[in-house]
Amino acid sequence: MLLARDGVSPDKPDKNGQTPLYSTAREGHERVVKILLERGGIDPDKPDNYGQTPLYSAAREGHEKVVKILLERDGVNPNRPSSNGETPPWRAACNGHVGAVKILLRRDDIYPDTQDNRGRTPLFIAAFVGCERVVKMLLARDDVHPDKPDIGGRTPLRGAADNGHEGVVKVILGRDDVSPDNPDRNGQTPLHWVAYSGHEGVVKMLLERDDVNPDKPDIDDETPLLWAVQNGHKGVIALFRPLESAPSMS
Repeated sequence: MLLARDGVSPDKPDKNGQTPLYSTAREGHERVVKILLERGGIDPDKPDNYGQTPLYSAAREGHEKVVKILLERDGVNPNRPSSNGETPPWRAACNGHVGAVKILLRRDDIYPDTQDNRGRTPLFIAAFVGCERVVKMLLARDDVHPDKPDIGGRTPLRGAADNGHEGVVKVILGRDDVSPDNPDRNGQTPLHWVAYSGHEGVVKMLLERDDVNPDKPDIDDETPLLWAVQNGHKGVIALFRPLESAPSMS
């Protein structure tokens, strides 16, 4: 009824720059999305004040049908980044929306390895949050670098290891083109950080690798074992050497 009235602008943004199409895409109202898109004067890729488009908002919330509808429109860029450099695939991967990621990856013009302003790719963020299914989908692509670091030198493996996501770590370590001992800009390897956090399962997986140096120092000459000792992770210390020979926790 509102669209039938003169003087009603179907693409008028609010104070945040969000149009009616943006808002309804965010909420997943596919019928309303279709009604709005049938009207002339609608920009289906119009960003808000933060550079987030209707497609970005639908992908962020995992509204698969809305994502499909928008991708069918000319003028919708599936790679358009927000002001933070986050693309629709990046945001869908971050929130673990497997279906939305799958739909976006079907596009021939998708760039699934685009980095945000902090250098984090969709693979990095999916590994960081522990979404194993999205990680597997991204690693299945030839245009995704499995060891691409962010601006701090952190790789997807490091992102998964930091948070103790054993399943994701195992998947990434299954790749021949991943270097599990890559240090960040402070010289700290994934093993440093899992020893620091006390993730025993991931520590064990890394220590079983021939290409991981368990005694590798960072720029301050601190080793993974020292980090485990400083944080009192007895289980981790026992993986490096027998517990009875480990430093006292007193």
